[in-house]
Amino acid sequence: MIGTVLCYVLLPAARLLQALRDAFFTCRKNVLLAKSPSTQIEGVFAAARGRSVPEEQEALLQQWLEEGVENFSAGESVPAVRKVSVTLTGDWLEGSELLMTSLSDLNTSPEVTWCADQQLSELNALASSELQDHAVAELARLPAEETVTVGGSAPWAAVVPQTDHQTAGCAGISVEVLNDDPAVLAWSLACDAEKMPPVLPAQPIQDAVPFYRVPTDVPYHEILWRDWEDLSVQPCVLGQVSKNTSLFEFRVMSYNILAQDLVEQGLDLYVHCHPDILNWNYRLPNLLQEIQHWDPDVLCLQEVQENHYWEQLEPTFKEMGFACFYKRRTGTKTDGCAVCYKHSRFQLISLSPIEYFRPGLDVLNRDNVGLVLLLQPVLPEGLGLKAVSPLCVANTHVLFNPRRGDIKLAQVALLLAEIDKVARTTEGSYYPVILCGDLNSVPDSPLYKFIRNGELSYQGMPAWKVSGQEDFSQQLYSRKLLAPLWPSSLGVTDKCQYVTLCQPKKLGRREYSRDFLLQFRFCDVACERPPQLVLLEGVTDAKPVAPAREHSAVTPVPKRHNSLSFLGKQCSGVIQHGLNLTSVYSHFLPQRGRPEVTTMPMGLGATVDYIFYSAEPVESRAGRRLYKDGALKLLGRLSLLSEDVLLMANGLPNPFCSSDHLCLLASFGLEISSL
Repeated sequence: MIGTVLCYVLLPAARLLQALRDAFFTCRKNVLLAKSPSTQIEGVFAAARGRSVPEEQEALLQQWLEEGVENFSAGESVPAVRKVSVTLTGDWLEGSELLMTSLSDLNTSPEVTWCADQQLSELNALASSELQDHAVAELARLPAEETVTVGGSAPWAAVVPQTDHQTAGCAGISVEVLNDDPAVLAWSLACDAEKMPPVLPAQPIQDAVPFYRVPTDVPYHEILWRDWEDLSVQPCVLGQVSKNTSLFEFRVMSYNILAQDLVEQGLDLYVHCHPDILNWNYRLPNLLQEIQHWDPDVLCLQEVQENHYWEQLEPTFKEMGFACFYKRRTGTKTDGCAVCYKHSRFQLISLSPIEYFRPGLDVLNRDNVGLVLLLQPVLPEGLGLKAVSPLCVANTHVLFNPRRGDIKLAQVALLLAEIDKVARTTEGSYYPVILCGDLNSVPDSPLYKFIRNGELSYQGMPAWKVSGQEDFSQQLYSRKLLAPLWPSSLGVTDKCQYVTLCQPKKLGRREYSRDFLLQFRFCDVACERPPQLVLLEGVTDAKPVAPAREHSAVTPVPKRHNSLSFLGKQCSGVIQHGLNLTSVYSHFLPQRGRPEVTTMPMGLGATVDYIFYSAEPVESRAGRRLYKDGALKLLGRLSLLSEDVLLMANGLPNPFCSSDHLCLLASFGLEISSL
């Protein structure tokens, strides 16, 4: 945003003190306008990009000019008016496009008047001090770049204005010098970048929600800057892609956008936020612009409010070229999950919505849901006889309750069973899988290790420990996980597969009808007692033989093939899956020496959002499976932030990030093969 302020200043030194006060106030106001990220600069001080100077500023300058002329005595000649051009350059806006947000839609805050009056009082006190009178009198005689102290305040640099670019915080001020008038020096004094004291943060209005602003000398986009990490240039990736192999590249975003109903039901979680930035009419444009900026090909959203989806999100996404699918949570919940994909990049093969709620099952009695899609990439024309593997995309939002890890584990097992069904090929292998979602579990928790390592022994584990969100070890009683975790009636095995799919029919096995078998009931073979047949009175004693009690006592009893036989290892408290999934993120920032975070509830950072993808296992070390890229290759990712950085930005949400979660973004490549 570049706004040009044309001001007129008076030459005589008699008016210099008034000029200094007014010029300082106007400059401070413009610097605040260019730098402040809060809603307090809106309304009276608001200036949009590309528009001229606000009318209030012009009126203030005109009043300043008129008062200066009226105060001259009759014997004094009216001084000549010279023009000084001052250009305010908001450098921070270059980065704000990355954050894709604007405060221009907010209503005028009543705090603006207070903030302006407070600054004016501060300047009046400064201008009225005796030391400042002396400094002003001597100002014109000071050499360029010499430092003076005004009224016990911070040192100021009195710089003779030049045509070079000066910086105030991150708002640049370019001064075009047309004369050497002392009032021009006053402007330079007020606008000096390095020595300007910080603007006092506005205090909250009585009975209003406190709003803790970021220091105005650092804009939000610099605090919340996220780098794009290009992983395609790493040797481990380059070595897996031959020169003759081309890739189908695409981007996947996972984003918990914070349903508005949940905001209003849990306002206690957002007392650090100004009420205006929690308004859906403010949050929606921010979220849409952020998604549009990163331009994903596949978009997985959580906490999508149903009425907002049908009335606003889906129509907008369709205009952006997405095909959209939505699943609302069961029961009375008003939000759910959505998966959108660019129809120019993918075609839908199958869609499987999942409801985790199962009546009568305590381990599956919550209303969470998921979506599993099988997509066929669309290759560009002109590639000839080329083919690329279908892609399975799953999205879910797992239960939050930290105490009910048993429910979380059962929900994830049900999701993996659905992925196993959708992604399984006719040969028994799997198509590449991408699993996105808010799993409400931290890295290296048992649930995270189960997804990544493919196995978990849960027998006797405290339920709170499954997700690792909170430590309830000091409680006298805690729920423990017992095997089997879910009943056989659910139809899911200990390997997270549906029972009907995990036992394929044996090739060559014949089936015989009852009538066919009855034809042999009187043959000699049918009337002979098998030597190992156990004697059961009323069952196998139709043709009595001397009972061999000693023999029958040691005769092994054949296994009974009932509905519980498929539970296998689950009876011993072990569950498995064979999807070979690893995380896009490492969950640690080596350059900062701190863990990554994706959300910040109550001021505490945590990672609960993930993008997992299919990879090839290499080896296992100390129970941790190592992977390398297979047919699906990770090419890049959008870096995450640490807790201390988000604290500098007043947590989440804030005026630039309109959700209490950060978005996750990754770039993948699928190998294109010849037919």
